[in-house]
Amino acid sequence: MPIHAHTLEADFPEYAATIRQLRQNDVDFKLVSDGYNKLDKEIRGLEERGITTDDNHFNELKIRRAQLKDQLYRQLRNGHSPG
Repeated sequence: MPIHAHTLEADFPEYAATIRQLRQNDVDFKLVSDGYNKLDKEIRGLEERGITTDDNHFNELKIRRAQLKDQLYRQLRNGHSPG
């Protein structure tokens, strides 16, 4: 079974233009989204190696990814970085 990436573009295709605009023009958004993408890649690597979902570290990574996704989604809805 293939492991699917949870990129912002894949999960929020309706915000593709906003994602591109914020990544180009908002340093804070770019840094957070880069961190999100790096974390997603790490999680997918663990999943591909068969790490069980009972692993505490693995679950913490997934929780952190969800928190970052929520933060980025709020920024996407507003069309800009808060601050």
